[in-house]
Amino acid sequence: MLNLSDLYQFVTYADCGTLSATAEKLHISQPTLTRTMQHVEESFGVPLFHRGKNRIELTDTGKTAVEQARSLLAEAEKAIQTVQTFERNQHMITIHSCAPAPLWSLLPELSRKFPENIISSKLTNIDEIIQNVISDNADLGILPRFCSHKDLLCIPYLKENLYVCIPKEHKLAEHSQLSLSQLNGFNCLLRDEIGFWTDLVKEKMPASRFLVQTDEFEFEELVRTSTLLCFSSSMDTNLNQTQKGRKLIPLTDPEVNVTYHLINSAKSAILQSKLQWLQ
Repeated sequence: MLNLSDLYQFVTYADCGTLSATAEKLHISQPTLTRTMQHVEESFGVPLFHRGKNRIELTDTGKTAVEQARSLLAEAEKAIQTVQTFERNQHMITIHSCAPAPLWSLLPELSRKFPENIISSKLTNIDEIIQNVISDNADLGILPRFCSHKDLLCIPYLKENLYVCIPKEHKLAEHSQLSLSQLNGFNCLLRDEIGFWTDLVKEKMPASRFLVQTDEFEFEELVRTSTLLCFSSSMDTNLNQTQKGRKLIPLTDPEVNVTYHLINSAKSAILQSKLQWLQ
């Protein structure tokens, strides 16, 4: 019977070329390694080595055995990873979202409700979210609208409204509400990793330029010190601190006033029960 540990030493010997080098690499004695090579040869049931004084060398058959051993080790590693991934997924809820804001409340809620589970989240585009939930690469998806796909369950979760934050001395500050078309042409600060919002405002404001910030501190400093427009969410808990000296004006575009929906595969009975508490 082939032994994985023996096969690993056999493959290592093939890579190192000599028993002494192999023994040194594996931190085992050379006599122990010699016995392992004998066990491997006996397991295959054919000669694998040319033997000389204080030296062995692979035959052509031995070289073929090495390649087969590599394949067996790779398959064994794959099997271990598959089982470990399955076990990990049994205790993990994976969420793919179109925007960060709904995760701010959903992740803590899930963690409190299911403390035995690992909660994993990722921002991605709407089409990928739908496909990943259908294919079971994600347990739960968050979309900015209702999804009527026949293979998905879809329930409303929460609402988010978008505001534009304008310096009080800016000429647009006199408005009580604005649309993205009215903002088109004005340059704006924009946070990175805000999901579908990035594509939406760039599509609606093609004449504007966007200064995208990856660092939260630098973003807030620019909000305080520059005259550039920026955006805020109705779910942002730091509105008062970040937007001092600015006027928050609601946007009227229906696309920026969204009701997020949670989607789940209709065949995923396990997560369906976990979602009942949200309804």
